[in-house]
Amino acid sequence: MERAGVSAPRRARLGVDLTILAIIGVLLFAAIGAGGVTLYQQFYGPSAFVVRYLDLLAAGRAADALRVPGVAIDRETLDKAGIDPTASEAMLRRSALAPLTDIEVESEKHVEDGTAVTVSYTASGHPGITTFVVEQDGWAGVTPNWRFTTSPLAVIDLTVRGSDRFAVNGFEVDRRQVSAAGLEAQPLDRLPLLVFTPGLYSVTVDTAISQSSGQGVLADKPLAITPLDVQTEPTPQFVEVVQERVEQFLTDCTAQQVLQPTACPFGLRVTNRIAEPPTWSIAVQPQITVVPAEDGHWQIPPTDAVAHVDVEIQSLFDGRVQPVSEDVPFRLNGTIAILPDGSASIRVGSPDDPPEE
Repeated sequence: MERAGVSAPRRARLGVDLTILAIIGVLLFAAIGAGGVTLYQQFYGPSAFVVRYLDLLAAGRAADALRVPGVAIDRETLDKAGIDPTASEAMLRRSALAPLTDIEVESEKHVEDGTAVTVSYTASGHPGITTFVVEQDGWAGVTPNWRFTTSPLAVIDLTVRGSDRFAVNGFEVDRRQVSAAGLEAQPLDRLPLLVFTPGLYSVTVDTAISQSSGQGVLADKPLAITPLDVQTEPTPQFVEVVQERVEQFLTDCTAQQVLQPTACPFGLRVTNRIAEPPTWSIAVQPQITVVPAEDGHWQIPPTDAVAHVDVEIQSLFDGRVQPVSEDVPFRLNGTIAILPDGSASIRVGSPDDPPEE
């Protein structure tokens, strides 16, 4: 009887112990499952894949970012997306990347083409948010591989007026280096530039001829085309050079001892004959300004000036000779083209006549 009484409590304690072990097992299994989910999300899931790509951009590792599955893109895909297939890849480098910080995953959800991952970030101080779509790309052992369904590259459709040289995020480039036309590139040719998204891309111009403070766009949508039109302004040094060239041109005009100097914006008309060749001088030089022209070059808007002529006029009626000394107001304009070697071709004329060199 005593042994039976002793075994009953033991069986009760054993039951309690097994129950506790079962509960611990369930909790341990749940913890392992939760840990597995967390591990998957942090290292192997679609959000982790997108964050790794963004971390590469943030670290300036452009070449590695291009090797992420689904990033690199062929010309045929560009054409199908409505993007110029000759778009330059010059900006897909470390030197053209801007700071990218505060990367956070906002959401992850299944869509028809795969998984949409929405992330927020700060690009050069500007907050932004972008959604990327990724799809599974096989397996690496027991973990999935991923790739971008739509390439995260985009295009900036850039027009730079007044300069062949410019910089994108400090990376200097010449129009002819990134244009499909090469050395034949024209001042108003659009320059389609492939860029990484997300990213802020700022275009500046700082040359001896023209300048422009940063004008930027936030590329935040994969395979989107963002236009950017940059109008430069002439530098004071450039205006000074044009002033000097115009003054020299007018001075050369005064060397012609005729009443209507050839290809010059001033002259004097008389009904009588001249007794002696006239002598010209410039009484008031024009105050030159330089403004953008519609063709992407520069122009001199109509500007007032005054020439002076000394001449002896002989009357056709009675033959008397009368000295004439008078100021001759005139107006001039001009066009300025920047040549491939960087020099300026300045053509000056009258607003009523085509400019002459």
